[in-house]
Amino acid sequence: MWVWRISTLVVLNPFSNHASQADHSVGPPGGPNPWKVAMILEELYVPYNQKFIEFSDMKREPFESINPNGRVPVIEDPNTGITLWESGAIIEYLLDTYDNQHTISFTPGSKEFFEAKQWLHFQVSGQGPYFGQAVWFTRYHSEQVPSAVDRYVNEIRRVSRVLNHVLENKEYLVGGKFSYVDTAFVPWYGIVQAFFSEKIDLENEFPRLNSWLSHVKARPATTKVNEARLVAIGQA
Repeated sequence: MWVWRISTLVVLNPFSNHASQADHSVGPPGGPNPWKVAMILEELYVPYNQKFIEFSDMKREPFESINPNGRVPVIEDPNTGITLWESGAIIEYLLDTYDNQHTISFTPGSKEFFEAKQWLHFQVSGQGPYFGQAVWFTRYHSEQVPSAVDRYVNEIRRVSRVLNHVLENKEYLVGGKFSYVDTAFVPWYGIVQAFFSEKIDLENEFPRLNSWLSHVKARPATTKVNEARLVAIGQA
């Protein structure tokens, strides 16, 4: 019987107008970074409640006291009394706290342990920010800046090229098994398929990457979270 419960996962879709009361537990909206956390929680079978907050409330109290950076996701864990923000830090915390058997992680100090951290850091610094800027300049910036769009779309291609190359001769990124770093890359590629399918053909340009994404997305935990996402953003 599982006794752990993350009391609150605060999430928001920064790319939609969907909003609700912050104290109303709901399925997570479509923002990519909170989905990483939800997928890890599902993989670890850790029960959790979900909330999301209106974009306008992220930069004022009481949320600003929780995360002075005014971003999501945030977790509050009543089992430890710990509150954390930044998706990479949250994922590492969840693994250290709730994956004692290393089902989706690796033995501390091992080669694979550090390689997995390497890929997580690449995801949070090299994938998420650049993919996010591509979305911003394509859909939300106050004026069209073609050079900015080209720069960030090319960054999507660069990151995809790296992953496609590394995955040419292996099924997963680290250690010959599925791990948290495989999941970490998935949500932002959902954004690529939603916003850039006319510019980037993952299946033909990056076939190994595309196959890997399909394989990871077929996992029960990922499927469950993606289905909940579609319901939350009204696409189911």
